[in-house]
Amino acid sequence: MLYPLFDYLDKVLDIPGTGVFRFISFRAGMAALFSLIITISFGHKIIAWIRNKQIGETVRDLGLEGEKQKKGTPTMGGLMIMAAILIPTLLFADLNNIYIILLLITTVWLGAIGFVDDYIKVFKKNKEGLAGRFKIIGQIGIGIIVGSTLYFNESVVIREFTNPVSIEEGVVETPTYRDVKVAKTTIPFTKNNELNYETLLGFMGEAMTPILYIFVVTFIITAVSNGANITDGIDGLAAGTSAIIGLTIAIFAYLSGNAIFSSYLNIMYIPNSGELVIFASAFIGACVGFLWYNAYPAQVFMGDTGSLMLGGVIAVLALTLRKELLIPIMCGVFVIENASVMLQVGYFKYTRKKYGEGRRIFLMSPLHHHYQKKNIPEAKIVTRFWIVGILLAVITLATLKLR
Repeated sequence: MLYPLFDYLDKVLDIPGTGVFRFISFRAGMAALFSLIITISFGHKIIAWIRNKQIGETVRDLGLEGEKQKKGTPTMGGLMIMAAILIPTLLFADLNNIYIILLLITTVWLGAIGFVDDYIKVFKKNKEGLAGRFKIIGQIGIGIIVGSTLYFNESVVIREFTNPVSIEEGVVETPTYRDVKVAKTTIPFTKNNELNYETLLGFMGEAMTPILYIFVVTFIITAVSNGANITDGIDGLAAGTSAIIGLTIAIFAYLSGNAIFSSYLNIMYIPNSGELVIFASAFIGACVGFLWYNAYPAQVFMGDTGSLMLGGVIAVLALTLRKELLIPIMCGVFVIENASVMLQVGYFKYTRKKYGEGRRIFLMSPLHHHYQKKNIPEAKIVTRFWIVGILLAVITLATLKLR
């Protein structure tokens, strides 16, 4: 909202100083600052409102230490995170940017699904919440929207540069470029680090690529969204991990949207992707600000309103930057948590069928509950998971030069 205003003040009225608003670094800093102010300054008022509405957590008896103390803690705190992402983005980002539009839709869409789930749990007193099939339908819906837009929209391109060519001694041709509409992504740890989805399908490539691409996008959004949802099991774990991932993505967005840095680091230059830095900055500020109240012992829980949305937003950010194949590393904590549940369930069913008695790999899944069962303090578990998240972020960023 403020971007076109300051653009007008700078270009049309030529008012000194207004041009600073066009700088991505300035707007990203302001987005992060406003996001922190919204969550920290207004957080206690929102928590008090939630408590007055008797929107408290209903805790299932899992036999975990400190579990009963969490009963009645205000939930649906994901509304705080949504507000802290949406308001700064609406204020400081270019709202005509296709990537910003997609992320705003994703934030509201998945936040709404999570809100319905929390509403059923809290007000309908149904601990199961929204039926899993409806969640999946909602995630598939946003996956189709995002995948179709990224594949078909003419504004979604990558820029390919030609190398300077010497014409005659002392004269060098100016490098030229062309914007290409192609479904390419980045392959980590390889020299020729680009993958064209069309090449995966051979002679059927041109006709079937949209279907493959939309399927991949839908799968990634669903998987990461559910991964964040599963990770949100103890105080501060999902919010802190998401902030670390958000910072990693913000760095990628800044580099991918800068022609000089992307050329030097040999990564795709994606026109107009620099605006994603503003969104990512608001995302980081919202997660860090939420941690002010969500760190152990938590004064508020984000609920599915927050966790489903955080995971989906991370997935869409990675997809728009064509870094989706880095997700298993970058979102390694989510992947490990997801894998622990699938392994536990799969092994239990297998052993029950084979031996007539179900056996377990972990004391409890997801993995963070396994460590709780081993009587490791909750705060220590969260800190160690954050350290793992930071290490994975460093490895992810190292892929910029490990080629």
